Amino acid sequence: MNILRKKGLAAANLVHWFLLFYMLAALVWWFISLEHQNRQMTAYKLTELKAEDPAYLSKIEVLTAEEKRATTKYVLEGLTFLLVIIVAFVYVYRAVRRQFRVSQQQQNFIMAVTHEFKTPIAITKLNLETLLKHRLEEPRKEKLLQMTLLETNRLNTLTNNILISSQLEGGGYKMSKEELDLSALAKGAVQEFENRFTERRWNIHIEPDVDISGDTLLLQILINNLLDNATKYSPKEGAIGFTLEKKTGGVLLSVTDEGEGIPIEERKMIFDRFYRIGNETVRKAKGTGLGLYLCKKIAIDHNADIMVTNNTPQGSIFTIYFKL
Repeated sequence: MNILRKKGLAAANLVHWFLLFYMLAALVWWFISLEHQNRQMTAYKLTELKAEDPAYLSKIEVLTAEEKRATTKYVLEGLTFLLVIIVAFVYVYRAVRRQFRVSQQQQNFIMAVTHEFKTPIAITKLNLETLLKHRLEEPRKEKLLQMTLLETNRLNTLTNNILISSQLEGGGYKMSKEELDLSALAKGAVQEFENRFTERRWNIHIEPDVDISGDTLLLQILINNLLDNATKYSPKEGAIGFTLEKKTGGVLLSVTDEGEGIPIEERKMIFDRFYRIGNETVRKAKGTGLGLYLCKKIAIDHNADIMVTNNTPQGSIFTIYFKL
């Protein structure tokens, strides 16, 4: 599919450059033709003048001035058309490339969503079939039920991301601003991830009674997406940090991981919708490209800044500063 996309983009580029050179050649031909005609007309008018005419010299000056004015007019018209052609070419060229890029991102999104949905559904189905067909001991049964509940929560989180993303993009979500305990919200989210990833090392620092005004559901999605991102891209032996604390004039929330980090040139693009680092066909990490997009969208809606920096010695730090 990538090969077909590259061929299509190459064909589009070839057509654009051909049309550009064709229009430039036509513009040059048009200018030369008009200028040649202008000189011919001036020469013809000069031949009609009579040398014994008292106004002979003044008429020559008038005809020469008319020729220069016509040449200037053709030059200005040519430059105007040239500017229009270049602007139109750049606009269409960027639009086509953007359309190819969006098409590829949407295709990657469909592939990722299909995989993301398929995995929890398959695990849930297998666990339920096991419970139906076999009489298991209580500890084993409880473990399967817990696994099924975790996969169902994953599915629910993914569905919420897609629905909320669509609603926020289309203006269909009505955000409710209410005073809430962000500390309690964060503790609940972190506790759930600690239960899911018991083998991980967690460095948690949550100050009590951190209150802000916001939407509970959106802030829950924000924290979950940052934690999910950290668990996906950080090695199993790496530590994941979560900090929530009051600062002068605001509240600071940060999530750290010990993954490979994010190149500087891609730090702005990772917050774009559907954007994911690397090649979709060989990528191992799960995801849809909506998590960080939602994080930025939710942060902006809550009067907050979001940024990513390097974690020392390795990894990334996602920081959100809520302005109070």
